[in-house]
Amino acid sequence: MTGDTLAPAARFARTTPSGRRRRRYILLVAALAVAAVASTWLAVSIGAVHVALPQAWAIVADHLAPGVVARTWTPVQEQIVWEYRLPRALLALLVGAGLSVVGAVLQALVRNPLADPFLLGISSGASCGAVLVLVLGYSTLGGLSLSGAAFAGSLLALGLVYVLAQRAGRITPSRLVLAGVALAYLFQSLYSFVLQQAQSGRAAQQVLFWLMGSLGGARWEMLPLPSAVLAAGLVYLLLQHRQLNALTAGEETAVSLGVNVHRLRLTLFVLTSLLVGVLVATSGAIAFVGLIVPHAARLLVGADHRRVLPVTALLGAAFLQLVDVAARTVNAPQELALSIVTALFGVPFFLWLLRRRSVDRAVTVG
Repeated sequence: MTGDTLAPAARFARTTPSGRRRRRYILLVAALAVAAVASTWLAVSIGAVHVALPQAWAIVADHLAPGVVARTWTPVQEQIVWEYRLPRALLALLVGAGLSVVGAVLQALVRNPLADPFLLGISSGASCGAVLVLVLGYSTLGGLSLSGAAFAGSLLALGLVYVLAQRAGRITPSRLVLAGVALAYLFQSLYSFVLQQAQSGRAAQQVLFWLMGSLGGARWEMLPLPSAVLAAGLVYLLLQHRQLNALTAGEETAVSLGVNVHRLRLTLFVLTSLLVGVLVATSGAIAFVGLIVPHAARLLVGADHRRVLPVTALLGAAFLQLVDVAARTVNAPQELALSIVTALFGVPFFLWLLRRRSVDRAVTVG
């Protein structure tokens, strides 16, 4: 009797709007995870040396569990898949997820739909720090590592953008974008001068190509640091999702809800700069990923950062993976810089955002 009484109630609970939204969200996350895995499978198989899809993942399975599958591949194929393509594919997932998450956080932080690590000059600042170390040596910035120098450059750029873009405690979208573009040109001029003065023209040319976004140098030893930083950063941001939601609603609303806006903004500045610095140190500056993907995620799941951040990470991972596949195959055997491919999507999207009336609002900040 009790079971018969509870059964309709349980069925009703499963059909409530919140229950349906939860199921749709779970299905969406599962679909995006499958898309990320499928795009990785594709990326590992495609290249100048053809490796069939089942064969590529048999090589991966053999390395993870030796002796489980029969060896039907050559040593050359094994080296290509395991030592070059798979680390590159995994790095594409990390960089795509990281840049997308940073874009979502920056858009909430400054309440501006145009916010993006590339457009705000943060990536250029990180690139400048990285170039100083790559070309002039580690002693140039007091012994900082490549990631450390990129982090310092990105933090400096973000701090300058924030200071220059505000006036009397207010930021307008146009002022923010102009400050970011100006600083981006400044940092690009600085590292271009350093590259021009470099003794080896070939080395400078390689660094310049890398600066436009490239995953060609990916190796296994490069993966632990961005993996750890991205995982820790994403966990922290998910724990702060209510504060991010409040910040998106406006500083006055956030303060009324008990959010320490100054401390939160400072923490997010450091965290986003760290993420951008670490990612730029491994892949160069990749444009528009942090602009496009967060907007696509919000169209799918709304504005709640508890849902936006995981969807943004998965969507960004799959997106950059496919971008990298296109960069390797469209002009084969030559490889395109990733920013060339992302610009094909990003520029029209950016122009569309500029035409929206909401972009022209002034935004109140600290």
